Amino acid sequence: MASVGGSKNNERRGLMFVLSSPSGAGKTTLSRMLLDKMPGMKLSVSVTTRAKRPGEVDGKDYRFIDKAAFDAMAKKGELLEFATVFDHHYGTPRGPVEAALGGGEDVLFDIDWQGTQQLREKARDDVVSVFILPPSAADLEKRLHTRAQDSDSVIAGRMSRASHELSHWAEYDYVVTNSDIDTAYAEVATILKAERLKRERQTGLSAFVRDLQKQLAK
Repeated sequence: MASVGGSKNNERRGLMFVLSSPSGAGKTTLSRMLLDKMPGMKLSVSVTTRAKRPGEVDGKDYRFIDKAAFDAMAKKGELLEFATVFDHHYGTPRGPVEAALGGGEDVLFDIDWQGTQQLREKARDDVVSVFILPPSAADLEKRLHTRAQDSDSVIAGRMSRASHELSHWAEYDYVVTNSDIDTAYAEVATILKAERLKRERQTGLSAFVRDLQKQLAK
């Protein structure tokens, strides 16, 4: 098993690192920064039934599938979590995530509170969850308009949904307010580094300490 993000002498089991937020609060930008700057982390590529947006790449941003294929995966137990958002279905394929965790890699999830709850039910010890808050409602709406990805009616729907999503903030392990993206990133990265060092995740630690004790006893 690889050693990633902890002591170079110790093996480590990977973790599921979840970022959630209302649309426009910054979780996607923070996710990209983590993937760029933190070694040993890979993105969980979800399957979705929604249409591909400009600039998105199939297999990199999402795997775009039809509803029949999505339903089949859910029925076979091939999804760790799945949810319906704005009439579109999203889900996390089980196989790639389990392989990564067993190999000492961390898997980054950009999912909502529904998906986070399902992950906890299936793998509580492997999940670390962070909720990203916007600094204000006005700032959130401004960011949604600045993205220029959605119509005014869709943005209004996202703002309405944001209130409901915010009601789940207390279910998360950590909460970060994204007033400044660099500061928010530093806080999220600190959370990840600390969680990587938790004793229970360092699977090779017991053997490493026993070896140290033997060396000291000589």
